[in-house]
Amino acid sequence: MLAGTTMAAGLNINRIDELTGVKGKLNEAEGAYRVSFGRDDVPVTVDGWRLPAFMGMTNSASFIKGAHSEAMLLAELPLFEDEVNLAMFVALESGLSVTALHNHFFFEHPRIFFLQLQGEGTTEHLASSFRLVNDKVKEFRASHPVPADTWGKPALPATSTLTVAPLNEIMGSPGELSKGMIKFTFGRSTKVRDVTLESTMGIDSSVTFAGTDDNAVVDGQLAVMENELRPTLKVLREAGINIVAIHSHTVGEEPRIIFCHCWGRGPAEGLAKAIHNALALAGGRSAAKKNAP
Repeated sequence: MLAGTTMAAGLNINRIDELTGVKGKLNEAEGAYRVSFGRDDVPVTVDGWRLPAFMGMTNSASFIKGAHSEAMLLAELPLFEDEVNLAMFVALESGLSVTALHNHFFFEHPRIFFLQLQGEGTTEHLASSFRLVNDKVKEFRASHPVPADTWGKPALPATSTLTVAPLNEIMGSPGELSKGMIKFTFGRSTKVRDVTLESTMGIDSSVTFAGTDDNAVVDGQLAVMENELRPTLKVLREAGINIVAIHSHTVGEEPRIIFCHCWGRGPAEGLAKAIHNALALAGGRSAAKKNAP
């Protein structure tokens, strides 16, 4: 052991403190070590009341000795809307998994979303990755002091006029048409208490396109299994599709299904190709619900 090194619960806690830049706290009974710090760089109000960082605006990373690796990490980051996909990209590129994206408040201004991260590996890698994500968010916020309230893309037309044929071809099945928009639905299957649930019961991936061929939007819900989530997120983010929520819709299902909600802007065919690639990874196209135009 190096001089000055403090080992606790099988973890080099001095090194965790050094890498994260935060002095942590050991829970000896649980064998876990947690570092946390409040976020107050942007004023936040909830229902008109100024929210103290202590009331939930807290970045945290918890470490525990792994069974199959040196350590396991669970982390949570409170983020503003224009920070979420940057933080997610950095986390995924560093080898961490993104496990949830959700809200904790109503009537907050600016809006806040909480990103959950998970990882296994060396303490060095996990602590460094957590620090990197936070540093990138700080750099972005320093150069953009006011959180954005728009994607910054050209305004969408009031009436959609998409060319349907290329989208049907890319997605591999005819979509459902409505007022110049098109929706594709691909069913998946799971069981809850021995009852099979499929597309009609909401266990499906659905993506809807609107706008024009050159200025389109896609609103997507991708139903993925646990081992499909990380690669699906990477494909979407690498294509510039923004992730807006990651959560479950049911409890007690087997296999477990996680829903990834996304929102993308750009040329319609490019968006369709990105969604197609994500669906192919998620295995959600094998039982397509075909809707005749």
